Amino acid sequence: MVKYGLDYTRCRWILPLLLGIGVIFGIIALAGWGWLESQTLPYVLQASLWQICRRGDQGGQWSCESLMGYAWGRAAAATYLVGFLLLVICFALAIIAFAIDTLRFNFIRGIGGLLFVAAVFSIMGLVIYPVKFSSEIEMTGINMFSWAYGFGWTTAIMEICLGFFFCCLPNYEDQILGNVKPTYFYSSP
Repeated sequence: MVKYGLDYTRCRWILPLLLGIGVIFGIIALAGWGWLESQTLPYVLQASLWQICRRGDQGGQWSCESLMGYAWGRAAAATYLVGFLLLVICFALAIIAFAIDTLRFNFIRGIGGLLFVAAVFSIMGLVIYPVKFSSEIEMTGINMFSWAYGFGWTTAIMEICLGFFFCCLPNYEDQILGNVKPTYFYSSP
């Protein structure tokens, strides 16, 4: 990407595309039921960011309870949701930044800083949830944090990595814009 510069049409949209993938992963984490699940038979527990459902040992009906009745449930949901909304804002700003013909590198660095703030909020929600869940909710059997919780962590890791990339990109402004003379590593006889 640095070799051809951000004016190269296929490379220009890699960062907004990666942010879009992060948004999709965040939606999966917010809507997914696999934050916590029973690992072995009988499957009696299933939880999302928003509620927990239990079933009797004999395979009866599922009974669900909202986690919003707990202060830690509201805190986990709110912090993860704030991180997700900041990610969506960064996605929109990245589309605007890369759609303009002349790149504003300070604007791109600001997106990187905002991604770090989003990562902090996302990680706070991802840490509050398992710590308080396992200490305040009675669980039976062997349980595991599952796929939707993993998508939440993937989103947070993408926010951190893309934040570094957005912040470091302006350091290579001359190379990206083609203002550097090529260096040849040979000598004439």
